[in-house]
Amino acid sequence: MAKNQVPRCADATRAVHGGEWKHGLNAPVTTPIVRTSNFNFASTAELKRFAEGKSKAYLYTRYGNPTLAVAEAKIADLENGEAGLVTASGMAAISSALLAVLKSGDEVIATRQLYGGSYRLFRDTLPRLGIRTHFVDADLAGVDALVSAKTRALYVESPTNPILRLVDLKKAVALARKHKLVSLIDSTFGSPVLQKPLDVGFDLVLHSATKYLGGHSDIVAGAVAGSRRWVEKVRETMIHLGGSMDPDPGYLLIRGLKTLEVRVRRQCETAMAVARFLEHHPKVARVHYPGLASHPDHRLARKQMRGFGGMLAFDMKGGLAAARRFCDRTRIFLLAASLGGVESLVVLPMYTSHFRMGTVELAAAGVQPGAVRVSVGLEDPADLLADLRQALA
Repeated sequence: MAKNQVPRCADATRAVHGGEWKHGLNAPVTTPIVRTSNFNFASTAELKRFAEGKSKAYLYTRYGNPTLAVAEAKIADLENGEAGLVTASGMAAISSALLAVLKSGDEVIATRQLYGGSYRLFRDTLPRLGIRTHFVDADLAGVDALVSAKTRALYVESPTNPILRLVDLKKAVALARKHKLVSLIDSTFGSPVLQKPLDVGFDLVLHSATKYLGGHSDIVAGAVAGSRRWVEKVRETMIHLGGSMDPDPGYLLIRGLKTLEVRVRRQCETAMAVARFLEHHPKVARVHYPGLASHPDHRLARKQMRGFGGMLAFDMKGGLAAARRFCDRTRIFLLAASLGGVESLVVLPMYTSHFRMGTVELAAAGVQPGAVRVSVGLEDPADLLADLRQALA
């Protein structure tokens, strides 16, 4: 066991101590920020060893940095992965991972209900690189029929953004193994606190670390965890594409990770209260929250998650106009994109993640014109319910 891993402890303990070795005289309690672009070598012999792959020395922060190494080890520890990688954004993590797996002429199968940025990457960018995507629904129906000699990967997101559908993780892994596909999952909404896809058998787990991992709405970051073999392939691609993280947000990511478990647990509790309130409000047509028995994936959520999360969505009766009126009236909930921070947020997918999508695409994603996505923060639950009550009045 490496000194910087705490595998026998609970998530709350690993979030604080994973990836760090603080014991000893004058050891700093917090992780130092190594704010440098490059690193010194004492001799050309050392430089030669590095070039030959025989040294773990640091060369250049785009390749690696001691501050970032702590964040990577902490995330790998929380995900029960062999290795981790941090990137400049969630999309840098997703694109680097996909391009580490896929090349021109390859095909990938992806769930249709994805974060809008990911969907547009599959729809608009990958085809220009000669990579074709076949979309399936969250139930993975039809995967077997879509697999060909060119298929290389299965990509899923669970829970999905923005309407919180779930993919059966064991079924996804079984399909990937059956057809010898690399399995990737965007687990941003779940976080390592609520689900650990690598334990189920996924090859790579991806996060927009901007969200729950950072947790304070003050960084843009991405993360990858998995087997050492695959993470190093993603790292090489990330180095080539230039999507590396700066040490300063790396430090803030480490700080955010230390409170991840306690934040997510509190957000789950409050989100359940918010979902129950909205489900019984006469102006709300439908609430999308896996913790509600009315959610189509409630049983699956109980089976494969350790909590239902801090994200939910609801459809307003009256469509987009009613949804806009609600968002314009909130006082505590902020009208802002992103999610997973200490502040509670509301946003309209029609104007953000799913903007400029056609009617057919929106219907396939399950996004109604009157959909409102909610990210529950750490405010007092009673205050949040009071704000919802007045905004819906």
